Amino acid sequence: MTAPIETTGAEAGAQPEAVLAGVKKSQIEGRSLTQIAWMRFKRDKVAMAGGVVVILLVLMAVFSKPIQWIFNLDPNKFNQDLIDPALLAPKGGWGGMSWDHPLGVDPQYGRDMLARIIDGSWVSLLVAGGATLLSVCIGTVLGIVAGYYGGWIDGVISRLMDTFLAFPLLLFAISISASVQDGFFGLDGLPLRICVLIFVIGFFSWPYIGRIVRAQTMTLRKREFIEAATSLGARGPYVLFRELLPNLVAPILVYSTLIIPTNILFEAALSFLGVGIAPPQASWGGMLSNAVDLYTADPQYMFVPGLAIFITVLAFNLLGDGLRDALDPRSK
Repeated sequence: MTAPIETTGAEAGAQPEAVLAGVKKSQIEGRSLTQIAWMRFKRDKVAMAGGVVVILLVLMAVFSKPIQWIFNLDPNKFNQDLIDPALLAPKGGWGGMSWDHPLGVDPQYGRDMLARIIDGSWVSLLVAGGATLLSVCIGTVLGIVAGYYGGWIDGVISRLMDTFLAFPLLLFAISISASVQDGFFGLDGLPLRICVLIFVIGFFSWPYIGRIVRAQTMTLRKREFIEAATSLGARGPYVLFRELLPNLVAPILVYSTLIIPTNILFEAALSFLGVGIAPPQASWGGMLSNAVDLYTADPQYMFVPGLAIFITVLAFNLLGDGLRDALDPRSK
C-alpha cells in the first residue's frame, strides 16, 4: 500500500477551481438569458438608436402637457396675424418657421405646429398602445388555450380567428366610430373616441397574435418540462400560465413592438377619414387630413405630421427587429 499524501496547510486552503491569471471573477461568471439577450441587443447600434427614439417619443407623449406649460406652447391658439389672407399661407418661407415657431404654423389659423405635434403625440401612442395591449391579451389567452388543449377547443378558436380575419376592419371601424359619436356608456367627446378606437383596432386584430402564440404553444407542449410538470400533477391553468407563458414572452414582446406602428398608422388613417380624433384636439392623422386641401399653398403643413408618423413607425420597427434578433438569434 502506498502511504497517503500529506498536504500542508497552505495546500489544504487552496481553491480547487482553476483560476486564470489576470482574469477577474466577474468576467468568468455565468450570464442569464436576459443578460445574454441584452448583450446581443447592445451590439445592434441601429436597434439601440430606435430604442432611444422610442423612449424619447414616449416621454414626450407622457409629459406633453407639462412640456406645453413649461415652454408656453398652446396648440389651439390662433395667430391670424401670421397668415397671409390673400394666399391663405403662412407669412415668410418654410411654413412660417421662426424662433417662436420652429416648425412653422398651420395655414388655416396660424396655430403652432410644434405645439400640435407634441399635443397629438399622446393621442397616437395611447390609442396604439391600448389597442396593442388589448389584442395581445385576447390573442395570448385564446392562442395558448387552443395550442395546448387542441381537439375541438382548438377547432372552435381557430374558426373564430378565421371569422375575425374575414371582417373588413376598415369599414367596420368607420361604421362603429360614426354610430357612437353622440355618446355611449356614459362617455362622449374625446374619451369616447379614444375608447372606440382602442376597442375597434384591438378587438378585431387579436387573431394575428393568437395564431403566433398557438403555433409556439403547439411546439412547446411536447417539451420535457411540460411533461414533467404534468407528471407531477400540475393542472391545465398552472401549465398554461406558469410553464408555457414565460417561454412565450419573447415572441409576444417582439410582436407587440412590431404591431404598435401598424396601429399608429391605422389610427392616423381613421383620423384622416374623419372618424377618428375630432378637432380641436390635435392628432397626426387629423393634421394630415386637413393638409389635403392646403398642401398646395403650404407643403410643409403635410410634411411635418407625416415626418412625425414616419419617425415613430421607423423607430418602433427598428426596435422590434433588434429585439427579435436579440431574443432569437436563429431568426437571422
